[in-house]
Amino acid sequence: MSFTTRPTLQGTFGMVSSTHWLASQSAMAVLEDGGNAYDAAVAGAFVLHVVEPHLNGPAGEVPILLAPAGGQVRVLCGQGVAPAGASVAHYKGLGLDLVPGTGPLAAAVPGAFDAWMLLLRDHGTKSLVDVLRYAIGYAEDGHAPVENVGATVESVRELFETEWTSSAELYLPGGKAPRPGELFRNPALAATWKRLIDEVAGAGGRVAQIEAAREVWRTGFIAEALVRQAQRPTLDTSGARHSGTLTAADLAGWSATYEAPATYDWNGWTLCKAGPWSQGPVLLQQLALLPPELPRYGSAEYVHLLVEGCKLAMADREAWYGDAAEVPLAELLSAEYNAGRRELVGDKASYELRPGSPGGRAPRLSAHAYVVVTDEPGFSPMGVGEPTVAKNPTSPVPGEPETGPDGTTRGDTCHLDVVDRWGNMVAATPSGGWLQSNPVVPELGFPLGTRLQMTWLEEGLPNSLTPGRRPRTTLTPSIALRAGVPVLAFGTPGGDQQDQWQLHFFLAVALRSPVRGGLDLQGAIDAPNWHNDSFPGSFYPRGMRPGSLTVEARTDPRVVEELRRRGHDVTVGEPWSEGRLCAVARDPETGVLSAAANPRGMQGYAVGR
Repeated sequence: MSFTTRPTLQGTFGMVSSTHWLASQSAMAVLEDGGNAYDAAVAGAFVLHVVEPHLNGPAGEVPILLAPAGGQVRVLCGQGVAPAGASVAHYKGLGLDLVPGTGPLAAAVPGAFDAWMLLLRDHGTKSLVDVLRYAIGYAEDGHAPVENVGATVESVRELFETEWTSSAELYLPGGKAPRPGELFRNPALAATWKRLIDEVAGAGGRVAQIEAAREVWRTGFIAEALVRQAQRPTLDTSGARHSGTLTAADLAGWSATYEAPATYDWNGWTLCKAGPWSQGPVLLQQLALLPPELPRYGSAEYVHLLVEGCKLAMADREAWYGDAAEVPLAELLSAEYNAGRRELVGDKASYELRPGSPGGRAPRLSAHAYVVVTDEPGFSPMGVGEPTVAKNPTSPVPGEPETGPDGTTRGDTCHLDVVDRWGNMVAATPSGGWLQSNPVVPELGFPLGTRLQMTWLEEGLPNSLTPGRRPRTTLTPSIALRAGVPVLAFGTPGGDQQDQWQLHFFLAVALRSPVRGGLDLQGAIDAPNWHNDSFPGSFYPRGMRPGSLTVEARTDPRVVEELRRRGHDVTVGEPWSEGRLCAVARDPETGVLSAAANPRGMQGYAVGR
């Protein structure tokens, strides 16, 4: 057995893996208190809002994959839609060519809260008070923040102090950013949840109270505060002050929804993802593009094959994925289509953006999709991920957090997986509503999100900004089945990198030898990873680096040399810098549960027994 940074945990009672130890342990506490995986996930998610405010918030979004014991895998879509007033014409009329990366113009209808409430209502057993008490405790009494909270706040200090003053009041009290080892509190957020609980207390039983909470979010004091904030002129990445389009009617008229997952069968596994309103099917397409026989795991040939397949799948994402048009997903995943696409993979790295023509349809991409940048990406262990506030427009690729008066910094996302002793399983990737996305709503203690930045301001594209339609999200949790039975739940933060990192993780689990009779989850997470930027980025100000490939320094130098010989523009990053994967699993034959978490960034943890 190879050395890993941590053990793959095994037990029979319950397992949790998330991107922050306090969320993992809070979710575990719910399991210990008799709750199921869904109760635990909701509690952990609300803690993530408190302890990773630079990575997600209640007014963000979340896709959730759930696999009830003995039931069917379902997708719970917590991705809100574009408001009724968010049209291409409106934004063009403001002189914009791209949706800003920050500010209320980038805000979709907030989706995360309602999705978690639906999960609790339909699949949980605990009350609203039971699941919110952990988040309330950390917000009211304080928690010791991870270093990146303070680092992120410092990077937007000037913006907060001069423009987004409500954010400065929360995150720069007395002029000091949050620091590790010192308690940081968010009393406004604690007060929001306590008032919510008080307002719904008389509604009746558990389900009635959850329904009442959903109404307060959509039409009550929370909705009113969100709309007031959306209508305030706010400095954004365009360099101008804009008001948003979110209205009371937008909030009142939207709710999270259930849908069937997109699936693909590969080597005895069935992979389940959210539909093509997310980038989830990219993972399925990458599997469909694989040849019957794979090169040796970890070899240069192996990495080359996966990177080139990713480029083709991402090109199809750009041409065909979105919620504003019908997506030919069956054709995109078909054996015939991918056999043809596979022939495009040669011995040399491709520098072209090559979308396919499923069913003979001609692909059409945004003109901006072809913007090429040539700068080096820069690197930090947490710098590759979902941008929260854009870098300088001349550098629209993943890289180091930057500091500037316009709030140039980068953030990421969160992830949470839970499996309980009954076999219920959940994978969720909460994101958006970051502290750097919009000013803090002073009455609530959290900001609006910015997911509309992922849409195009051109009519007729699958991902065109369209009122009532979802912006295509990069968020993409996974559940994998064997013989129709859920076995594995996993995911990672990381924007456009998510399905690149997840493919390598999944293949490492599927192809390599097991540990202690189970899946070697920790070994697969620890394995040196990589990503490429040879396709349009999903975040303002977009752009791509054709031929780019970033690998961890732990990668065999001979592999790096061979990849360069094949034409890849290789950047060697820090040794532990690619991915923030989480995973839980259940062996359906033995009932043994397992879990692992990413050591990169030193905050993800798995717990269980």
